[in-house]
Amino acid sequence: MKLSEKRGNMLHGILLIALFSCAAFYIGDIPLMQKLSFSPLIIGIILGMLYANSLRNHLPATWVPGILFSSKQLLRLGIILYGFRLTFQNIIEVGLPAIIIDAIIVIVTIYGGVYIGKLLKMDKGIALLTSVGSGICGAAAVLGAEATLKSKPYKTAVAVSTVVIFGTVSMFLYPALYNHGILDLTPEQMGIYTGSTLHEVAHVAGAGNSMGKEISDVAIIVKMIRVIMLVPVLLIISYTVSRTIAKIRKRVGGNSNSPKQASKVSVPWFAFGFLAVIGFNSFNLLPTPVIDFINGLDTFLLTMAMTALGAETSIEKFKKAGMKPFILALILFIWLFAGGYLLAKYLTPYLI
Repeated sequence: MKLSEKRGNMLHGILLIALFSCAAFYIGDIPLMQKLSFSPLIIGIILGMLYANSLRNHLPATWVPGILFSSKQLLRLGIILYGFRLTFQNIIEVGLPAIIIDAIIVIVTIYGGVYIGKLLKMDKGIALLTSVGSGICGAAAVLGAEATLKSKPYKTAVAVSTVVIFGTVSMFLYPALYNHGILDLTPEQMGIYTGSTLHEVAHVAGAGNSMGKEISDVAIIVKMIRVIMLVPVLLIISYTVSRTIAKIRKRVGGNSNSPKQASKVSVPWFAFGFLAVIGFNSFNLLPTPVIDFINGLDTFLLTMAMTALGAETSIEKFKKAGMKPFILALILFIWLFAGGYLLAKYLTPYLI
């Protein structure tokens, strides 16, 4: 096949995913979807899964490279551009209490989730993706971890599904309990609690707006600090995976003559790109309209990546994963709800 034909076929796959992504944005403007805070990313993966279980087998196989390009290269670019939503000034604004509580939440959720996954004897990749999504920033964190692990698309879809379910429940539960006086927290504590425990940025924004601007402003900044923590988490994941592969190779006797190659760490360079963009954005060099345009483009790229991942996920693969990922996500949800509340209520006063 000629190079021009390969590029044309790839373009067909990319345009197909772009078309689905446009549909995701259109559906996302429906009032019900906005009320549920279903972002185009979530709608995109649903559309991709519908395509995977209906039309996928009726389209040319030569379009697959374009779909894979969307789920890999465009995903990494989307994660890098995500940094334009953040600045390092955000960290200074909320101070030490939010940083420490965020760190505790992220560490306990990820390590605890992986350990519980072992107890449940579930797939290690799904357990890690579910834990990272619950602990950091929902679908965006799952995508970042997927790009580092290079796991199968259906595992990503399963992890994202758990994040959507329990994140949506939290978005409605927190305001209801707070507005009825059941959650005995100050506005600042409630902001830290919301930002440090809700799954998606959209979930934090939705819940925060239901409880007032004072809570919402703190919650979103606290959430952004969790997003920044994605960088060290990805580096740790990359190092751990590389060491595990090296041990396996040593055990089976493979590559015994090249130990350096066996233990080589696959660095997720897009994570450093993400951090560099945050640093650049902290200088406030670009006008607001430009930042808004970049954020809109980034949302579209991430939607394309989510749609492409969904397009690689069939119902049979969901059945293969079983109920264990949802049981794990439920346990993590209970930890975030109860543990996060205790941290916000009793640890915050000692840190201020």
